[in-house]
Amino acid sequence: MRICRFQHEKAIRYGLIHDDTVDILDAAPFQSIQVSGKTLPLSDLKLLAPVSPPNILAIGRNYLAHVNETSSARPERPLLFIKATTALTNPEAPIVLPAQAPDAVDYEAELAVVIGRNAHCVSEKDALDYVLGYTCANDVSARDCQLKLDGQWARGKSFDSFCPLGPWIETDLSPDNLTISTRLNGQVMQQSTTANMMFDCRYLISYLSHAMTLLPGTIILTGTPDGVGMARNPPVYLKHGDVVEVSIEGIGTLRNPVVKQQ
Repeated sequence: MRICRFQHEKAIRYGLIHDDTVDILDAAPFQSIQVSGKTLPLSDLKLLAPVSPPNILAIGRNYLAHVNETSSARPERPLLFIKATTALTNPEAPIVLPAQAPDAVDYEAELAVVIGRNAHCVSEKDALDYVLGYTCANDVSARDCQLKLDGQWARGKSFDSFCPLGPWIETDLSPDNLTISTRLNGQVMQQSTTANMMFDCRYLISYLSHAMTLLPGTIILTGTPDGVGMARNPPVYLKHGDVVEVSIEGIGTLRNPVVKQQ
């Protein structure tokens, strides 16, 4: 089942995608799926980020090859940081290079977990029972702010537009071994599989739920594989006119152009 969030005639609604049509839901899909009986053509709709999350929880250094390419220390436990919810942006919406820090903006393809119901102190065994589904994310990062200027990651990860999400939520999916990739202007930059995560989705959900209640709609970004722009020689950072595409097997492709801030 593919769940989308869309705008149509100024109204924002949720729906179920069926090929080229969308069945409109009566309400957000967290308590239950209630179909209204109304259908719209998919081509008439503007797809939005498929959820408006109460929190965006992100995991750093979760793929060993990415740890190695950045000469970082391998974490003993999940390395959590939090992105501002105002960083959220839609499929096809621009990633904006901020005037404050435009020169070292990087892409990061990530599998995003969408929590479907309150999760508090859940076990690894039961963790996936609390998942609504999965979507594609791009954990856009201003590397100069993240690694040199600030001494922590919050600002560099949270500029407006730095969390593209979508294009929809796929509910019928195992997260354990999915191909994940990034294309920049058509060139493959990242190519891996979620089987290479050091901390898998079950572990992450359980671990985080023992620290904080995971509310419905919470997004967990599960880390990025190797191939990021800052690790290349020379570095490859996003520039005005670029197009970034994050693709995950079984979900689809999240596409965003890049523009400079006006």
